[in-house]
Amino acid sequence: MASGTNLDAVQAQARAEAAAKTVFPILLSISFCHLLNDTVQSLVPAIYPLLKASFHLNYGQVGRIALTLQLTASLLQPVVGLYTDRRPQPYSLAVGMGITMIGLLAFAMAPTYVSILAAAAFVGIGSAVFHPEASRVARMASGGQHGMAQSLFQVGGNAGSAIGPLLAFLFIKGQANIAWFSFLALLGIVLLANIGTWFRNSRSHHRKPVVADPEHLASLGSAHPHVALSTKQIGWSLAVLVALMFSKFFYLASLMSYYTFYLMNKFHLSIQNAQLHLFLFLGAVAAGTFIGGPVGDKLGRKLVIWCSILGVLPFTLVLPYANLFWTSILSVIIGLILASAFSAILVYAQELMPGRIGAVSGLFFGFAFGMGGVGAAILGKLADLTSIDFVYHVCAYLPAIGILTAFLPDLGPAKVRQPKTATA
Repeated sequence: MASGTNLDAVQAQARAEAAAKTVFPILLSISFCHLLNDTVQSLVPAIYPLLKASFHLNYGQVGRIALTLQLTASLLQPVVGLYTDRRPQPYSLAVGMGITMIGLLAFAMAPTYVSILAAAAFVGIGSAVFHPEASRVARMASGGQHGMAQSLFQVGGNAGSAIGPLLAFLFIKGQANIAWFSFLALLGIVLLANIGTWFRNSRSHHRKPVVADPEHLASLGSAHPHVALSTKQIGWSLAVLVALMFSKFFYLASLMSYYTFYLMNKFHLSIQNAQLHLFLFLGAVAAGTFIGGPVGDKLGRKLVIWCSILGVLPFTLVLPYANLFWTSILSVIIGLILASAFSAILVYAQELMPGRIGAVSGLFFGFAFGMGGVGAAILGKLADLTSIDFVYHVCAYLPAIGILTAFLPDLGPAKVRQPKTATA
């Protein structure tokens, strides 16, 4: 009797999910807030040359700033995700943005290198609080189009990452100018408080998910093809995804943290011109991000991961030998191709563990941040010991790890209906 009741509850939950509508106002709002959050974050690497000159830093010290920001975010995000899986906190989104605002103001007033590290830690903590619940909101508002929702959410963040260096180029002429960007964080707090209210009301109208045995889920013919996988297969698949994330974000760390220095050293560009090239690269990352989710929904996420990670290898191998014109072109191509992987990887992982959305989101966002920070620190030390050019020769081979995609089970394209648009 209990088994039949459990099955009925799961079937009812599956029908409710199928009838859900995509709440585009919420998706667009959370994507815009991701833009604000990541605009603030991307200001930090954009001002590395300014901080390096003002505080007489070496590359290793610059790398430690990135490590502090990214490591605080990476270690805290899985913890936040695990906690909010059990006790969702709708207004933690606004709290996270508030912590980020404190970090911005601390950057503007920091008198020493140690205080700069503390400011970077505040920005990292703010991001750690923001991302797991924001990813959950995107999934809740997706109406079943999980890949599309995650891509829309991610494109906001990557657009912010692209805008940050451009705004730094236009408005940051000295350390104190950073304080003006606290108004972006303040806007984010207001919007996220409104999203938190929707989140709270939405949860109050839906019954808590019922956990069922894999056989029950399989009998529903649901859109979760992973249910036939063993625990060992799921664990192995997650390990492969982590290796692919390492490849992607370690390489991205070389461009996001040191691309301006590479251009200034090899082609003798000014700080401002190098920041413009960084903006072009990050703009390509933002544009490429949206591709992975919808294509994965239709053709399968494994195909997207294949094309994104391994497909970028020829371009990364050529980049260290290119002139300035082709360096700009290749960086845009690399950004477009490589960026499409994250949404596909994240949704693939969520489909492997559908009852742990917050934990999976926190783990993968946290790992992404961690790899960015660790990569920046290691590559900064390598640049001090060798040269910034050598760093790009070494990193060129990282996308070859994409061959591990062959070991991922093919979950197939998600079969989702075309939902109607709903208002918040």
